[in-house]
Amino acid sequence: MKKILYSFLSLLLLTACKETKFLKFDYYDGPVTEDQYWNLNSAARGQLNAGYTFLQDGYNRYNGAMLAAGSDEAVNSNLNSAVNIFNNGTWSSLRTLDDNYAINYNGIRQVNVFLANSHRANIVPITDIPRLRGEAFFLRAFFHFELWKRYGGIIIADHVFTTSDDLDLPRNTSQETLNQILKDCDSAAVKLPLSVTQYGAGDKGRATKAAALALKSRALLYAASPLNNPSGDITLWQKAAAVSKELIDTKAHSLLANYANISNFTTAAYNSEVIFATAANLRNDIEINNAPISYNGALGLTNPTQELVDAYGMKNGLPISDPTSGYDPNNLYKDRDPRFAQSIIYDGSLFKGTAVSTAVGGKDGIGKSVNATKTGYYMRKFLSESASWNQTTNATVRRPWVIFRYGEILLNYAEAQNEAVGPDATVYDAINQIRKRAGVANLPDGLSKDQMRQRIRNERRVELAFEEHRFFDVRRWKTGESDFGKAVTGMRITNTGNANTYERFTVENRVFNERMYHYPIPQVEINNATKLQQNPGY
Repeated sequence: MKKILYSFLSLLLLTACKETKFLKFDYYDGPVTEDQYWNLNSAARGQLNAGYTFLQDGYNRYNGAMLAAGSDEAVNSNLNSAVNIFNNGTWSSLRTLDDNYAINYNGIRQVNVFLANSHRANIVPITDIPRLRGEAFFLRAFFHFELWKRYGGIIIADHVFTTSDDLDLPRNTSQETLNQILKDCDSAAVKLPLSVTQYGAGDKGRATKAAALALKSRALLYAASPLNNPSGDITLWQKAAAVSKELIDTKAHSLLANYANISNFTTAAYNSEVIFATAANLRNDIEINNAPISYNGALGLTNPTQELVDAYGMKNGLPISDPTSGYDPNNLYKDRDPRFAQSIIYDGSLFKGTAVSTAVGGKDGIGKSVNATKTGYYMRKFLSESASWNQTTNATVRRPWVIFRYGEILLNYAEAQNEAVGPDATVYDAINQIRKRAGVANLPDGLSKDQMRQRIRNERRVELAFEEHRFFDVRRWKTGESDFGKAVTGMRITNTGNANTYERFTVENRVFNERMYHYPIPQVEINNATKLQQNPGY
């Protein structure tokens, strides 16, 4: 009988830093047979639960840098940050970043082992097995999606590979990979409870039917977009709209009343808007890395660009480019879309009850220190004013990284339905729900399909800012050369008596070319598999 070592060391990855109750489980110290392993309820459940540890959050993806700084949303104040590989043309198979190749395949293997053995596992009660298998199918679909959206067609891992298998495999096509993702989403959806309300307090981070539908919604939206649908097949947009509508119609989730609370998890880590999220851990690294520099020595790393600031319209619903909007170039931040102040710290903003000063010479201003903002702005979203640091006892906040939330599903539906049939009443309703919650006037009637497309894209830009959507949205829209292949700017503010003067300036010149629509497969993987073909241009 084959022996496996199941010890504390092998479980270190499974339990480290996880606060969610279901990710804590007993372990058996010593050599056990496979049959003995699967006869342990805690071991069998632990095999699946470990799959959740391969979910990644975006708060501290690259030593404090967020993926936003690899797009036109932000600049990282550390100009030597690795995130600039995305921006300066040095991205290659030997110089990778956000390398999800190995970690997602490791996650897939973790759940594949569970799926292959769950039929003989001594899980108590036995009636839990179908639901646990549903969770495994969801995680497998999610890990495949994370690979697909980065690399395109990849090697499908729908079973457990062994050392006796031929592992020198070619990539499956993009369509085959998508089909596997959708198949696993469907397998998950029929086995899972609709929402987290049907789980106990310690199990809120588990997969649900709503999460499976949300993943399917996002995957089909990506599949219908120009990057993956160059022929403009309208049926793909119809499918994306249909599954988004299916999730909306379940009424399992809803928008929070206040946009400012979507990332305020102090009292509700898994609120009504959260569809799926990572474990909610106690942490204050988000504030340490991103709060303005004068606040307890924070690092102020994520600096929103002027391009993102300009994307926020006025409270009256008009873009700042509209001459009738009321936008005042001498008072830039007056009467703006409320999501602006809830997402971005600007000169005069209050943080922890104290005004931020990003003007020239200000305590948080450009040039104040090596860590000071490079654009004249700091990120506000995700920051908790109740978090503290640089103290003997840190007051930290328990929070997850939200992977799917209901606001995205409304935007997915609006985009897909507009492309499928044009701006009908349901498109307006989905977008206006988002805008009403934000405190912004409804969209004007009579928009053309093209005009609505631009409105929806901008709505995604501001509603989902810093949530790792813009980086991939621009790629799936095939607008990288125009959106990312140009300079990003900031705003230099100078106090002159009772007024301010504003000067836009170039912060970074950036590069984007055709190859950058997909990630390079790490060269080490290419070296290990002769049939694994590299993405074009790398």
